[in-house]
Amino acid sequence: MHGPTLSRRQLMAASVSIAVQPLLPMFISEAAPLSYNLKPTKLTDSAWMIAGLPEVITLENGGAIANITILDSKDGAIIIDTGPSRRYGEELAVLAKELTGRGIAKVYLTHFHPDHVFGNQGFDAAKIAAPAGVIEGLTQMGNSFSDAMYYIARDWMRGTDLVLPQTIAKTGVEDIGGRRLQVLELAGHTGSDLAIFDETTGLLISGDLVFLDRAPTTPHANLAVWRETLNKLEQMPFSKLVPGHGPAESSKRGVLQTRDWLNAIEENITASFEKGLDMTEAMQEPLPPSLEKIALARYEFGRSVMHLYPKLEAARLPAVGQKAK
Repeated sequence: MHGPTLSRRQLMAASVSIAVQPLLPMFISEAAPLSYNLKPTKLTDSAWMIAGLPEVITLENGGAIANITILDSKDGAIIIDTGPSRRYGEELAVLAKELTGRGIAKVYLTHFHPDHVFGNQGFDAAKIAAPAGVIEGLTQMGNSFSDAMYYIARDWMRGTDLVLPQTIAKTGVEDIGGRRLQVLELAGHTGSDLAIFDETTGLLISGDLVFLDRAPTTPHANLAVWRETLNKLEQMPFSKLVPGHGPAESSKRGVLQTRDWLNAIEENITASFEKGLDMTEAMQEPLPPSLEKIALARYEFGRSVMHLYPKLEAARLPAVGQKAK
């Protein structure tokens, strides 16, 4: 008797590129429920956040691990990030219209990771904006991300296809329905990241440039650039910061914790490399106690070792026939 036939997406997922694999955990073969049951939290009288779960992407959570922000305006709802699937995006669009009593005016994407962008089908692509670098990243890696998400999230992803933004977001001020938004093209978490500062309320929506009480992910990170970006965000006059993952707060704790994490893992991984530890040994090294307590600390530290060790080896170890630096 033959076993079940694997679909194209399952077969493709088995050969997902190295850049994609570290983003996603192992597949779990169970049926998924059919609704995300999105629950908004009020940030101000005209802004809401849908909190992502402090977890990795699994079949059980359907990939709903990222924070999503909804802003009201006279022209309609403004959405920042669209979630992990078509189902999520469609539910998000309905919720935004219920909260604001209006249609969708604009959608922004903060970066190209799948938990933030695969809800695009719930919206008019002409209204979706992202920096050119985000669009390029989606063009290059979007199909691999999609195959991997189908492999893990299964029924949650039913009918989900990659939809590219049709508008390029650039640094500057946009007035949408009486709401002044500073659009900030940045980088660090990936090669192209977007943050939105709402001058109307003082909200700063940072995307994954800031994590709070959840360990940051680093598969496409440049730690030096990321630290420079955090310095810029720290100087902004925000009243409340909405991180990509974790609670929204009126303090700078998210910026500080993210910076502390980047510093700690870089120092730790570099020291392990210089001691001659292999990657498995490096993953066992202790973190500062304050960082050990945050969600997924050991999991994300292990992933960061896998991401950053090869870069250290490429920079520090000699090519064949050459002397070590």
